[in-house]
Amino acid sequence: MSDNELGLFLRVHREAVTPAAVGLPTGPRRRAAGLRRSEVAALAGVSVEYVTRLEQGRDRRPSPQVLSALADALRLTAGERVHLHRLTKAADPGYNCRGETAPARTVRPTVQALLDRLEPTPAVLLNRLSDVLAHTDGYQRLAGPIGLLDAAVPNLARFVFTDSRARDAYPDWEHIADERVAALKQGPFRADPHLAALADELTIAAGDAFARRVDTVPALAKSSGVVRLAHPEVGTLRLAYETLDLSADDDQRLIVHLPADAATSAALDRLNSPRAQPLRLVVG
Repeated sequence: MSDNELGLFLRVHREAVTPAAVGLPTGPRRRAAGLRRSEVAALAGVSVEYVTRLEQGRDRRPSPQVLSALADALRLTAGERVHLHRLTKAADPGYNCRGETAPARTVRPTVQALLDRLEPTPAVLLNRLSDVLAHTDGYQRLAGPIGLLDAAVPNLARFVFTDSRARDAYPDWEHIADERVAALKQGPFRADPHLAALADELTIAAGDAFARRVDTVPALAKSSGVVRLAHPEVGTLRLAYETLDLSADDDQRLIVHLPADAATSAALDRLNSPRAQPLRLVVG
């Protein structure tokens, strides 16, 4: 597996920017929709050779000035810029900002109170391994019937990659799988022994479906978007989600799901109609 996360991030974003987005002409002989390395180099004021070295992992310590110029050239968002700077630190194989700290499994009382108030909205609390730590009953009604919560310690990444029911539950499984890998890689990844153990497990259990994504999916999951879920009781749902990162001490994220259209809103109302239930904690 490649450890060149900086180069992967730069290449994927270069290929995602169209010439028109940066004011460049699009000729009929152009083979790819994204920018060429020479175009990124010109926009950033660096040499083509240097852009090539960065993408190939032969140089992993560009200066802050060069990173800012590349971020401008690639039209990165504020969050993507922060992540780009973090990748230069993570390029050091000995770097691990978390040390040997085990993934957090304790749910703070105020976070539990927040989940209580979100009921019956489907909301779930995950740690950095994608372990399900707590959720509303609204989430139980959403995820329980597809099998996501069957394990003693449910894990979203493990479900997506190792449970055959996941491909039926997620019509856009390929995209969901990409996002799960991106979320796992959003830190030191294999420099973290706990994440490394999970990655080894998923590589063995899922094979190329997981390993290929580790090499090709950049380490920055989307914090919001829309997912489709094929629910066995109320049909296909379109769910908008927002991801809220808690403090660094918690090292947890809260994912809240909302209906993305009127049909989904009505379906969730039917699903939640009997009565709202209190928060259910998952004890590992």
